[in-house]
Amino acid sequence: MSDMATIELKYVKRYQDRHGKVRHYFRAPGRKLTPLPGLPGSVAFMAAYADALDALAIPEGAGKAPKAGTVSALCVAYYASATFKGLNVSTKGTYRNILDRFRAVYGDGGAKALKPTHIKTILDKTADRPGAARNLLKALRSLFAFAAERGLVAHNPTAGVKFKAPKSDGFRAWTEDDIDAFRKHWPAGSRARLALALLVYTGQRRSDVVRMGRQHIRDGCIQVRQKKRGVDAPVLSIPIHPDLKAELDALPKEHLTFLMTAYGKPMSEAGFTNWFVRCARESGLPAKSSPHGLRKAAARRLAEAGCSAHEIMAITGHESLKEVERYTSTASQGKLAKSAMARTVNGSLSHLIVSPDPDAL
Repeated sequence: MSDMATIELKYVKRYQDRHGKVRHYFRAPGRKLTPLPGLPGSVAFMAAYADALDALAIPEGAGKAPKAGTVSALCVAYYASATFKGLNVSTKGTYRNILDRFRAVYGDGGAKALKPTHIKTILDKTADRPGAARNLLKALRSLFAFAAERGLVAHNPTAGVKFKAPKSDGFRAWTEDDIDAFRKHWPAGSRARLALALLVYTGQRRSDVVRMGRQHIRDGCIQVRQKKRGVDAPVLSIPIHPDLKAELDALPKEHLTFLMTAYGKPMSEAGFTNWFVRCARESGLPAKSSPHGLRKAAARRLAEAGCSAHEIMAITGHESLKEVERYTSTASQGKLAKSAMARTVNGSLSHLIVSPDPDAL
């Protein structure tokens, strides 16, 4: 399955040559243009893209490499390692951004000198941003696990360091009232209604929704290879709901992706989120009504329809039952109870119901 040119990747530029052929290049500020083979999502393309990202680890034209034994030198070695290259593209980009900011402050310090107390002090500085602190610790754990395995440090300073974020349910899940309000505000056939349908009837993340196009439709299903799980992720085949089909049927056939900007280009992840949040706000919804909240709503709806955890995972692509349970925590107990009882009456469990003995009453 080809993802064509609909994957939004940092530094990737798309051009059409004089023969009408679409070509892709890696173009980072201050760097030479690097051609990328094949199409975004293909093995050859993603391998070349990963190599181009790795080349950014050492500043171009730098007079010398970082001093041996420093945190900066350790980061450079990590970026060039099989450990780092084996991460999926999204994780590599996240870790690189985090560690480059870490290097800017602590890069000249000795990697071997870092202790758990130092890591805890550094994390304390981001305590007001629990998400940033948690991601920093993840990146540092990966970095120093690599360093310990290679003998570059005697001890892993992140070992035993824990970060307990304030209890949170994460992204706010949309309610049925939210969904109804959004539908009433945005008419059928509008881009906003299409976005809502894609999110709630596929249960996918924004990174996957913005890449969807007609090339992903097979036998009445939308086929998705989730970006977060990398190019080797299994393909999900999600049956197209009738309401979603009605929205898709109204789209121009020439669209590269289902969701296009006002300028006729595929939407980026950030651009899509900003636009969709504005659409939600215009519908009178709470401020934190995000696209990811509809992924949670999709999982909740499936749970309330009586779907098992494994059935829900087959749609959302979650890898663990724990994640599914967290996403369906807002499911209505009343609806679940009715669904369960209906199965005992009409379904395979009807044999368990015993008619009461009048004499026993």
